[in-house]
Amino acid sequence: MERKRELKQQFKETPIEAGVYQIKNTVNNKVFIGSTNNLKNLNGVKFSLETNSYMPNRELQDEWNQYGKEAFEISILEKLKKKDDPYFNEKEALGKLEEKWLEELQPYGEKGYNKKK
Repeated sequence: MERKRELKQQFKETPIEAGVYQIKNTVNNKVFIGSTNNLKNLNGVKFSLETNSYMPNRELQDEWNQYGKEAFEISILEKLKKKDDPYFNEKEALGKLEEKWLEELQPYGEKGYNKKK
């Protein structure tokens, strides 16, 4: 019971970090690139996929259902480096960081689940 309390406290003390993540299908090597202002929420993404309720991308959800969770890896590609500038716009900076990874990995069509904007 003490260990559980320690883990909860550790989770609460972990700083909230924004960043870009990928969900990779290890069967066909297709990837989905996404971003979040709280990387702790990746467990929620995984939970949504496991409960067939992942709304952002139906194709990814369908293949998750088809291949099973063992066929997917979720990883953080890059954490957003926050600046001490009072004019720093985290949402804008996160969007640019995600665009960088979309440009680099091109996860469209046969290579991924993302849709070109």
